[in-house]
Formats: sequence, structure tokens, C-alpha cells
Amino acid sequence: MGNVQGHVFASVSVCSVYLIYVHIYCAHKALKTNVLYFDKLPSFVYLYVKYWFRSLTRREGCLYAAHATTDSQAVYTVLNCRLKAALLRRFCSVAGYGWDYPDTEYRDIPLCCPVFLCGRLILMLLTDEKFRLRPTGLICVRQSLKTLQPIDELKKGPFMLQVQVLGYQQTDAGVEVDISLSATSRSGCPVWESVLTLLSKTKLHKSSSCLSKNALTSEMEENNAENVKQIELRVPRSAGLLGSFSDCCPHWLVSLPAMFFSFRSQRAPSLWMLSVCLAEIEKHKGVAIITAPVTVTAQFKEPPLIPGKVTIRFCEETKNADQSSARSLSFYMTQRGCSLSHMVGLISRS
Repeated sequence: MGNVQGHVFASVSVCSVYLIYVHIYCAHKALKTNVLYFDKLPSFVYLYVKYWFRSLTRREGCLYAAHATTDSQAVYTVLNCRLKAALLRRFCSVAGYGWDYPDTEYRDIPLCCPVFLCGRLILMLLTDEKFRLRPTGLICVRQSLKTLQPIDELKKGPFMLQVQVLGYQQTDAGVEVDISLSATSRSGCPVWESVLTLLSKTKLHKSSSCLSKNALTSEMEENNAENVKQIELRVPRSAGLLGSFSDCCPHWLVSLPAMFFSFRSQRAPSLWMLSVCLAEIEKHKGVAIITAPVTVTAQFKEPPLIPGKVTIRFCEETKNADQSSARSLSFYMTQRGCSLSHMVGLISRS
């Protein structure tokens, strides 16, 4: 009996040492540099521990002093990244494209997919010592996407991903931080760029539940019904699995119990909202409307509940009546039965 206990104790000790070495020591050592390789990224276990530790030691809506040793902003670059078919299929199945989207011919990688690929990098950035906000409670209020080349360039070989803090701004609602995301092809040419604006709200601030009508939505309603396309969609429980940034964000952990126990207090993430709108626009207007080079801007407020139903409206706009093709397309999402929008966006071509 004593020998059995000794073997069990020895086995547990070896496993513990191995887990500490792989998930903590190696991850801590890897984050000593800002340039990493795709197969040498820190483990999620280590990043999640850092995420919750920094959340417990900081307050929401408070901008902390810059790191004493340097004035530079937090930045991470990952080399030799590769797009895995299973990851692309998982994103498409949740983000409105369907699980079989990658198998369809002449279909480019969805515009929001690189945000999904940057999930672990964003988590690394939020837990970096130079990041000056509390990582939990961050809300995406604005996002811009720009494609300089077809995103399918990322399929042709190893590519580079980079995330970087651009700056912080104090607002009435709290503190905003702009985070730049970019993807560069194996030839060194920029393929895709995005800027996320995240808000850390103060406790005293009370925001309205929806975006109020603006000039964009009013102009839409003034157009003929033929020019405005309206689609009603269900917000599935799986939308929460997409997380605030990707399946790599700790928001994903919170989504699981809400999904299985039918809690309706969960909200659809901004990435799901934008991706679903772009997917429906591509289905009804064709892929040409989002073919590179193209720029997409979106503004978010209170997202819809999960599960629930939303209405998506979009219409093409032209600068001059003589132009044969539309130069931009505006879209917005509302809660079903509500005239106030949760998201307003614009697709423009140069």
C-alpha cells in the first residue's frame, strides 16, 4: 500500500512540475520579447491567470500610470502564422457564413476572420504590464476594417499578425483605448488592418440601451423600399461563443454556463454583430461589394440579448446619380420591434 501511494505521489509531483514548466515558466519567458513565433505562443492557462489577476488588482474606468521603465505602448508581433482550415470553419459556422463556407469556390476569407485570429494576441496585450486599463469590462464601441489585398493572400503561406495599443482617451463615459490589428502576407505586403476602440466605463456613467437614430438611419428610411433590404435573423446561443474578440477571450468561459442553462442576460458580442451583417450583405449583394480594397466602419452600443431576434437593414448609396455603380453601402442592426439601432456601419470603396 505504501509503495502504491509513493508511486502516486511521485507521478503527481512530476505532472505538477511539468505543468508549471510548460504553462507558466515557458509562457513567462516567451513574453519577455515582443516578437514571437506562432508555435511558441504562451499557453491560455497562463494568460487566463494573468487576466483574472490583473482584473482583481485594478478598477474599471481608471487609467493607470504608464510603466516606469518605458514610455512605449504595448505591442506584440507573431511570425510564421498559418491559417488552419478547422479554425476558419469554426469561425464561419458561428459568424453567419455557415460551416461549409470555406468549401465554396470563389469565396474570400471573411473580413472579420483576422480579428478572430488575433484573439490570443489581444489577450496577451490586455495582460501586458504596459496596458493601463483593467482587462475585464472592456466594451467595443467602434471598429474599422480595411483590406488592401484579398485576405486569401493569407492562405498562400506563413503570414505575420501584429497588435498594438495606439493610445488612450478620457471621455465622459470612461476611458477609451485604440488597439491596432494588422495582417501581413509572406511577401511583406499589408493585407488587412483594423482598429478596435474599447471602452472601460466608469460606474457612475449610465448609457442608453440603444443608439439613437442618426442621419444615416433617417436617410435609409427616406429611400424607396426597393433600395432598402431588410432581413430578420435569430440570435443563436452559439453567438456568445464567439466572445468579445474571439474564442480565445475569457468571455468565452462565461458564455458556456449562460448557453447551457438558458440565461437570457447574455449579450451578443460586437464581432458577431458585424460579421453577421457582412455575411448577409455578401449573400444578397454579392462578393463584389466587399472585395478588396474596401473599408468598413462600425459603431456599437448595447448589443441584443441571447437568444433573441434582430433586424438588419442595408442600402447602397451613390455620390452622383450618373454613376452606374454604388460607391458605398450603409447598414444597421436593430432589435426586432425596436426602431433604435444597436449598430450602424458603412462599407466604402476607394
